[in-house]
Order: sequence, then C-alpha cells, then structure tokens
Amino acid sequence: MHAQRLLPLACATVLTALGSVLAPAAHADTRHVVHPGESIQAAVDAAAPGDIVDVLPGTYPGSVTIATDGVTIRGRGERTVITPGEADAANVCAAAGHGICVTGTEEDPVSEVRIQSLAVTGFGKTGVMGSGTEHMVVRRVFAHDNGEHGIGQEKSTRAEFTDNTADDNAQAGLFLADTADAMGASIARNHASGNRLGVLIRRGRMLAIEYNELTGNCAGVFIVGDETQPVAGALAIRHNRIDENNKYCEANSRLAYIQGSGIVLTGAQETQVSDNQVRDNRGESPMSGGIVMVPSFAGGPTTNNVISDNVVQRNEPADLANRDAAADNTFTANVCGRSEPAGHC
Repeated sequence: MHAQRLLPLACATVLTALGSVLAPAAHADTRHVVHPGESIQAAVDAAAPGDIVDVLPGTYPGSVTIATDGVTIRGRGERTVITPGEADAANVCAAAGHGICVTGTEEDPVSEVRIQSLAVTGFGKTGVMGSGTEHMVVRRVFAHDNGEHGIGQEKSTRAEFTDNTADDNAQAGLFLADTADAMGASIARNHASGNRLGVLIRRGRMLAIEYNELTGNCAGVFIVGDETQPVAGALAIRHNRIDENNKYCEANSRLAYIQGSGIVLTGAQETQVSDNQVRDNRGESPMSGGIVMVPSFAGGPTTNNVISDNVVQRNEPADLANRDAAADNTFTANVCGRSEPAGHC
C-alpha cells in the first residue's frame, strides 16, 4: 500500500505582526494506492475522513470493514475484484459472510462512505452490506454470484445505490430494509438480472426506486410490509423498465413460489407506482402478473397506493392485479390489456 498526498486544502494565511506564514491543515486528504497482493483492509485502517483508497486492477481475497466517516474505496471497474479469502474470525465482516461492510450504529452512524467502480463476487451472504450508515453511496459496483444479496443496507438513511450491476445473487440484487425513515434514499439506474428479486424493500419508507432495468429475475420489484409501525410504504416506484422476470423461485416458509412478477406490493401503503414499463412477466403464482397487490403476510392491507401512467402489457395472468379485497387502491391512465378485477385498464 502506498499513500500519496493530494493537493492540500489549506491555503496561506497572513499573520499581521509576525509576518506571513502558512497555516497548517488539520488534515490533507490522502490517496492510499493498493496494488495486487497488498491489503485493502490495511489501507482502510490507515485512512482518515476524506481519504481515498485507490485499488488497482487485480483480484483481492478477503472481506473489508469500513467504520470511518468519509472514506472512499475506488477500483477500476470489473478489473478490480474482491473475493472471499481465508477464514478470519477476527474479521466480523468475513465471519458474517459479506464482502464489504460499512458498519455503524443507529445512534452513531458511519456517514459519507463511498464504494465505487469495483466487483464483489462469490461471498456467502452480501457483496456490499451497510448497517447503521448515513448517506452511503454505492456506485458502478458489479455484484455477482453472492449467496444472499448483491448490494444491501439496513437501519440506515439517505442511501444512494446508482449505476450498479447486480446479477445472479441468491436473494435480491439490491436490498434495503428496516428503515422507517430512509430520508430520500435512492435506488436508481441499476441493472439487476438473474436474482430471486431485482429490488427488495422490506419494512422501508421514504425512498425512490427509479430508472432501473430489471429483467430475468423471479420478480422485478418486491415491497414487503408487515405489522411494524409506521407501515411500510410512502415510496416512489417510477420510470423503471421491468421485463420478462420469469425465473422460477421455490416457495419458502413465508412465501409462495415466485415467477413472472413485475412489481409486487405486499403490505405497502401510500406508494406511487408511475411511468414504468412492465412487460412480459408471466407465471401462475399468487404474485404473478405485471403490477400486483396482495395482502401482507402478517395480515395487513396493501392499500392507499396510486398506480398511474404505466405501460403494462402482455403480463400473465393479468397486467394489473388488486388481489387484496380489503384494499382501496387507485388506478389511473395506465396502458394495459387485462386487470383483476376487471375495469382498471
């Protein structure tokens, strides 16, 4: 690992009686360059807030934990690959099965961490996982073949997951959970394919899912609410392209099997689903169809959602499906062929 100084941020300060001297900077940002064979974790441990850990092309075995505000890990796209390393019980991130962990607490979150332009693959759990973070940015990350999620976060606020590729992960490509007030979190311009779920939001509120391309998953967008308060929802799902999510995923203890689901709302309330293109999602599951609303698995209604201005075509068994008899949802100005019950197209 090699540390290189960036241009100092402090400028010259003139002292009147004592002459002109330079005022020392509290910290001049540093770029820590990591070469193949060197430790990313060692560079992160040496980094101060504002520093950049610059990881050159190569394969780097071993998990990485970030607990310092303002640190950036930056690679060279798919040429910088982080993979599992030898078991290390002292590395909590590795012990949990994750690739990169950003870890704080709800009372003392780690803030302004950026992870960008690298690949994370082959981990038993999640490629990039944040917990107790504030404004964690994950951009241009390639998360492939991880045993749970590609990129995920819980108990955190103001996330930005943008321009990522999350393919062939066992659960969700992009995952956000347990955030009653995500304060404008954004999942935008990502590609997710071959996962169980393209985007999964569980017990989340106050965030946007927009301009994503979701195809070849069992379901494109899956929103899960339960008995928690405040109720999951208050989301904006807009301007996404959600096509041919026809992969088959077996049932588990909580869910029926999933196949052919474009957007599924279960237990979500007060959500705007607008200006999406949802096509050719086909299956026979209780959740199959283009845009589907079903009751919460805890029995709560999926209600007060607005479904408007979407192009929803060639989905089976229906383009729009309101399968929650207790729900009052609004459907306006959608282009579609068939709805359950009839009359929403």
